[in-house]
Amino acid sequence: MTVVEIPGSKSMTARALFLAAAADGDTTLVNPLVSDDTEAFVEGLRLLGYRVEQDASQWVIGGAPAGPPRESAEVFTRDGATTSRFLPSLAATGHGRYAFDASAQMRRRPMAPLTDALRQLGALLEFGGEPDHHPVTVNAAGLAGGSVRLDAGTSSQFLTALLLAGPLMRDGLTVEVTDLVSQPYVAITTAMMRAFGVEVTRSRHTYRVEPGTYTARRYEIEPDASSASYFFGAAALLGESVTVRGLGLDALQGDLAFVDVLSRVGAHVELGATATTVRGTGRLSGITVNMRDISDTMPTLAALAPFADSPTRIVDVANTRVKECDRLDACATNLRAMGVQVETGPDWIEIQPATPHPARIRCFGDHRIATAFSVTGLRTPGVTLDGPGCVKKTFPTFHRTLGDVVRSFTSPTESSGTTGVLRRR
Repeated sequence: MTVVEIPGSKSMTARALFLAAAADGDTTLVNPLVSDDTEAFVEGLRLLGYRVEQDASQWVIGGAPAGPPRESAEVFTRDGATTSRFLPSLAATGHGRYAFDASAQMRRRPMAPLTDALRQLGALLEFGGEPDHHPVTVNAAGLAGGSVRLDAGTSSQFLTALLLAGPLMRDGLTVEVTDLVSQPYVAITTAMMRAFGVEVTRSRHTYRVEPGTYTARRYEIEPDASSASYFFGAAALLGESVTVRGLGLDALQGDLAFVDVLSRVGAHVELGATATTVRGTGRLSGITVNMRDISDTMPTLAALAPFADSPTRIVDVANTRVKECDRLDACATNLRAMGVQVETGPDWIEIQPATPHPARIRCFGDHRIATAFSVTGLRTPGVTLDGPGCVKKTFPTFHRTLGDVVRSFTSPTESSGTTGVLRRR
């Protein structure tokens, strides 16, 4: 059995950084993710005036419950969607003028539901280009709060950004959600807010947060469940066994449910109290599966699908079309380049069984395309990526770690990687 140490969760690290910045006192984050996205978040916090101290395994953030300590800042959020959506929301709770811009890729991604809601809650926003997109300047005088309706059918991050800022609003926050995708990510948000001393009450489609102050604390970040999906997928594909510690029955991240999908396609799954193991059987079966709530793992299943013994149909994943790239089209384009028959619709993809041939994978600058199709390459020698470096967004050592894992499948000796020890047992 190969044990893989996965870097910290991107989603949890971003939420924890917001919570720590808004808390009263110093918060210590243990095992946060170190990647381009999270470094952009940290850089943004520092520019806004927050104190952040970093070492190899933990970060200390000095909180400021009244909003950013500085009265002005210019922040570049890079490619990070959480950074680009969370930091303007945090800035709006303070007093000053804060300018945000992002990469060309992030500038294309929508923010209208969030920016509309912030304006209704008292924020004054100026857009330097296309309305409701970056660049955006926040002229902050605190947020009055109150009630808003929100369409989070494109991204749950819109709801998360508002909920995180909710206690900092003078009248608190009530959000009626008309549509919601990736609901488990909102569950992460509310659980982490509770851990920092603030309760979110929910009645059907309405969320309520009372005014209050977050409490600083020591908080440990789980391994990233989305990143773990590639290694669980590799085990299922190659008939091997992979264990990830730190992801078990009490894990907050909904993307761990990807192992249930692997169970349906034929792998054996053991979900324990503190670890999860996937054992491949040497055979994959095609399934029809709704991945609306775990859509970040859609490319992982698509990358495995050609090796199944029957068609695989993934449905209700329209939101993947507005990620770093149009992931449905990106998966279809690359699978077709490998000789796989694929059909797509507005919110679905169907993949036929095939023996893929080598091809140069177009990553479209999207880390999840690069990582998912690296798994395909484990059964298709000769597959190459046109932009392997995009994995730095969430998993800078991914290719090295995947290589260590594959070597561990055939070697009884231990090997040390930058993310931990991989070993046969």
